Amino acid sequence: MSDEQRSPYQGFNDGSVYPNRRGENYIYEGFVLRALKSEAFPYRDATNVVGFYSEDIPSPIDPLELDDDDVRGSVVLDPQIEKRVLDKGVAGTIWVYRYYDLRPRALERYGEGLRRLVELIERSAARHHEAFHGVDIVAHSMGGLVVREGLVSMNERGAGSAERLVHRVVTLGTPHRGIAFQRAPSWLIRILPGAKKAKGELASFDPRSTQFHGWAQNFDVSRVLTVVGTSYRTYGPAIASVANRVSSLFDEGTLSTNRSDGLVKQASAQLPGAPRTFVDKCHGGPDSLVTSREAYEIAMRFFHGSHKVSLWLDEADVSRGRDTFGRSEFYFGVSIKPRFVDFELVHQSAEAENCYGPFNQADLRDPLPDLKAELQKPLAEFGDRTTGWAGPDRLVWEGWIDEHSARDGAAGMVFRIDIYVGERDTSGIGFSDNVVFRKQYYLQVFPGTPWELYVHTGEKYLGMKEPADQDAVRAIAEPTPKAEVQSAGTVPEHPGQRTFHVVGTGFSATFRVGVERVRPVDGGGA
Repeated sequence: MSDEQRSPYQGFNDGSVYPNRRGENYIYEGFVLRALKSEAFPYRDATNVVGFYSEDIPSPIDPLELDDDDVRGSVVLDPQIEKRVLDKGVAGTIWVYRYYDLRPRALERYGEGLRRLVELIERSAARHHEAFHGVDIVAHSMGGLVVREGLVSMNERGAGSAERLVHRVVTLGTPHRGIAFQRAPSWLIRILPGAKKAKGELASFDPRSTQFHGWAQNFDVSRVLTVVGTSYRTYGPAIASVANRVSSLFDEGTLSTNRSDGLVKQASAQLPGAPRTFVDKCHGGPDSLVTSREAYEIAMRFFHGSHKVSLWLDEADVSRGRDTFGRSEFYFGVSIKPRFVDFELVHQSAEAENCYGPFNQADLRDPLPDLKAELQKPLAEFGDRTTGWAGPDRLVWEGWIDEHSARDGAAGMVFRIDIYVGERDTSGIGFSDNVVFRKQYYLQVFPGTPWELYVHTGEKYLGMKEPADQDAVRAIAEPTPKAEVQSAGTVPEHPGQRTFHVVGTGFSATFRVGVERVRPVDGGGA
């Protein structure tokens, strides 16, 4: 907490250096600096427009422009700085909410302060005769819990206010469903000095809590993207990683896994009903969720992207790796990287311990939880035994891309998809880390009506819309005809989507891709 108070940008100005890379990707300058220097979506810094105080002070703004209960407050706007900094309005500005400066230290108090800040931004837009479409919010760790309380406070002030004042939200490693090893016993609440006052705060971090339902009750969670970290090995406070590993003993009956970012379990950082993505970064530090370029690029595409891309697994067959003796488990995962960059939009691997599974059936049709529908239980009841599908019909991933970020002359939008299938022997007879299948494919998307999809096994033909070597194209360019669907009896019809096939030693599969144009609305801040 002291580190956040010392930093004027609460960590969002910290960056990373990648020693094995060159050029633009060598130095990541931090979330805020990156946004200020962005050519595609340039921002302006409005941090000093608002001051944050531990106690209420008289507002320097003309009281006639405020409600009666806003004449005094601990989140106040300075009209002189506003006039100078916001001469071009509030669109494309960055505001840093320093909730740690407020007193008392309570989530409800922080939520009220966030509501106040967003209302000040809205009023500033009105003074500049500017349309206001809501703010975009990036929240790290506990900041996501603060956003939840802020949405509650907004709707208490006026029904429907939350969805009017907030456009979209990205949470980075937020413990939406608590911290696995933070289970405060009831007797502790009774005996500790001041613990009764902290009971509500502790509940938000308790995996038995259902306070995460406050999101869906006050906001459209499809407008919330949860970024889940997986690199617990690089997290500084080792005691937290040890505690997460021990908690796995109760959830899974083993100490061999640690599905966390070092502090927050992967299952806890996911919000039921909201889209999610995996980033192989730890919770905090020099190269973490909040300081990595991956988190920045994913967030900017979510806020400003031109298209939403979805990937489903329709059919699968694992034909090798099953032990004659013992008990085999299969794991399946993908990683997706856009062309011309050194970051991934999603990362799944055996090392990250975040693949889908375990599966015992060769067609990978074992029942796994559905993040959008079934993970409504507290984390303590659900445990961390599996990584559930991203959504119905075995939705593997959904993400956002921006066609305007493609280089001039580039043919379509291209993504490399890394597909991994692994096998693990749980009886101790065979190997515990066999690789059944691992291969890269290149998906080339041409937006339009209808949009087109080509899938290549190499980069040779990525510069062409219609490759001369048709063997390189492994896509069904049109939706599956209804007659064929009925005769096959397995793959459902999905008009407007495309399917492609993956075939290799030990594994074959049919994937389905959906590309949907979205209309981005610029938010008032971040």
